[in-house]
Amino acid sequence: MVKVVKFGGSSLADAEHFRMVERIILEEPERRYVVPSAPGKRFSSDTKVTDMLYECYQIASQGDNIDASFAKIVDRYNSIIEGLGIELDLSKEFESIKTSFALHAGRDYAASRGEYLNGLILAKLLGFDFIDAAKVVRFAEDGTFDDETTDKILNAELDRHYRAVIPGFYGSMPNGTIKTFSRGGSDITGSIVARAARATIYENWTDVSGYLMTDPRIVDSPCGINNITYHEMRELSYMGAGVLHEDSIFPVRAAKIPINIRNTNDPSVKGTMIVPNGTDIPDEAHIITGIAGRKGFTILNIEKAHMNSEIGFGRRVLSAIESEGITFEHLPSGIDTMSVVLSGEISVDQKNRILNNICATCLPEYIGFEGGLALIAVVGRGMVHNKGTAAKVFSAVADANINIRMIDQGSSEINIILGVDEKDFETALRAIYDKFVKH
Repeated sequence: MVKVVKFGGSSLADAEHFRMVERIILEEPERRYVVPSAPGKRFSSDTKVTDMLYECYQIASQGDNIDASFAKIVDRYNSIIEGLGIELDLSKEFESIKTSFALHAGRDYAASRGEYLNGLILAKLLGFDFIDAAKVVRFAEDGTFDDETTDKILNAELDRHYRAVIPGFYGSMPNGTIKTFSRGGSDITGSIVARAARATIYENWTDVSGYLMTDPRIVDSPCGINNITYHEMRELSYMGAGVLHEDSIFPVRAAKIPINIRNTNDPSVKGTMIVPNGTDIPDEAHIITGIAGRKGFTILNIEKAHMNSEIGFGRRVLSAIESEGITFEHLPSGIDTMSVVLSGEISVDQKNRILNNICATCLPEYIGFEGGLALIAVVGRGMVHNKGTAAKVFSAVADANINIRMIDQGSSEINIILGVDEKDFETALRAIYDKFVKH
């Protein structure tokens, strides 16, 4: 058995947390490959090291003196080393980084040094080998992640190291320059390493004990999720359920490697297990797996008799939206009606151009934008085989005296998406949760 373990910034914020991580890793010999993030906040008003590096590099790019700013970064790492009582001198690394800042090595390089330095410290503490991610994680010329090349190189490198620390968040371009992942970087690296190591399981250690059924800021003490499929997690993550960024699951999903979300501060809790499919998951207590949602959506409504028989109608509508660089989220439709759900800021000029374009190419009888929409996704593999689930969702919202402005259901039948006014968002989400969990 091989386990790949990733630790977030809050799990490696100071020497005390490093010791907790050390105990977790050494507790199980199967935990052979470790992916660390940069040090996070030690307390609420603290600054993440990555942000300190960005700020320091910004000062350097303006041609100003960075001594004071850089000294704070050095002190942060030296305090961890001293707190651990290990023999490690990073002075040459610090000098090299400072020189590179002065030579404008780039923001990606600057940001990556947080994980790089943390990786060196953790490798020394554990007695593991250190593998620089720049040597094994590759990006293509256009800046996209080169998954196949990376898997081949990284797999061969891991075969040469029985135990190793590989920093998260970054890799290298074909010309050798450092490139970072845009979002959820260390989570993505952990997933990449798990695939390359042909791991049995990928443990992602953070400061929460896995996924909750819904947002604890809206529902008091929601139930935890013991087991969830990749598909369900993608649906919930897309609608705002944090913990893991949705891009971070693709490498392990392709290799069918389960992910275990664990809490560094409470390692006795088993957390949430994310698995390829639900066939091996025991029956859960609830029909639904989770509820998530977001505000800030706009609907484009179009009406025209016999639009369903007009070849190319939908394509022309979507082309008008595409011409403004806007992607659509959902596309509920009827025989003579079509709604396109859009997210993000859409300017008045963009709306006018879209309306004019569609009017000219589609000749609709009615067309108009409606804003202020919130979407709520009710997700669960148990919905497929349970009659009346949709009715239960709709009745929960109706009983709360809330009007449903849109309904959409995916072809896989594991999710139902409702659109409600933004002012009703929290109330609707609580009503659905109470209907399925408390009753």
